[in-house]
Amino acid sequence: MTPSWRLRVLKFGMRWLVKPKLRRTGTPERANRDFERAAPFLFSKPKGLVSQDIGPCLRVTVGEPAPDRAILYLHGGAFMTGSRRSYVALAGRLAKRTGVVVYLADYPKLQEATFPAAPDAVLAAWDHLIKQGWRPHQIVIAGDSAGGNLLFGLLARLLTREQRPAGVVAFSPWGDLTLSGDTITTNAKADPLVPVSRMREVVELYLNGSDARDVRASPVFADYTNPPPVLIQVGADEVLLSDSERLAELTGATLDVLPDVPHVWQIFGGRLPEANAAMRKAAAFIQTSFESAKR
Repeated sequence: MTPSWRLRVLKFGMRWLVKPKLRRTGTPERANRDFERAAPFLFSKPKGLVSQDIGPCLRVTVGEPAPDRAILYLHGGAFMTGSRRSYVALAGRLAKRTGVVVYLADYPKLQEATFPAAPDAVLAAWDHLIKQGWRPHQIVIAGDSAGGNLLFGLLARLLTREQRPAGVVAFSPWGDLTLSGDTITTNAKADPLVPVSRMREVVELYLNGSDARDVRASPVFADYTNPPPVLIQVGADEVLLSDSERLAELTGATLDVLPDVPHVWQIFGGRLPEANAAMRKAAAFIQTSFESAKR
């Protein structure tokens, strides 16, 4: 399929404006400040979005949600950007598409607390939902990029507890902080957004001396016994394609590799046809996962 004109414009801007800027950005604090300033202008909130702080999460709904279904969403941002504020639009799009309440979890960025603070925080967010009366089979866990890293790390921990979620949806997950995936090299030029030259620096700041092979840091090394249904969406030109492929093999996931799209293109839902199509498929997968979990 020919990419839309909006996608062509987006990729041009990413390749020639955003990617060079990311190469030059001096500190995590500056990267986070720039992202938070840009987010309200870049990402489209659906009409009727309602949000409320609930413990470690932002509760996001559009309309009246189903009473017995929830999504726990873990935002991306290379462990140093992203927040409830900047990701509320994506959470709202997911809530609207599924008719399900979305709990948008927050976790410490690397400039606030290094590994394992983030994986521990998302586990605490899950535990909070369970304490509020949600049962594992009533929750789909989802996330993107660094949030996808935390997502699969969380999944591995939950399966060892025999707390099996209804399903998993991951957008361009970063699964391997050892950076051993083939496409880190082969797609370095093709990827329109992610500058490979800064990835090692981010990993070192985040891990702060911890072992990159720790399964909480690199879930490509985890075991997934009896996993729920998993959907992974990733772009064919992404440097993180190998991570998605390995996570899919480990979990038996449905892997959608799409041409022409950039890293986490789903965040442009409401403005990009390719994002809308991906979100429709993710929403359908989520509904099917809930139905299967009820049986």
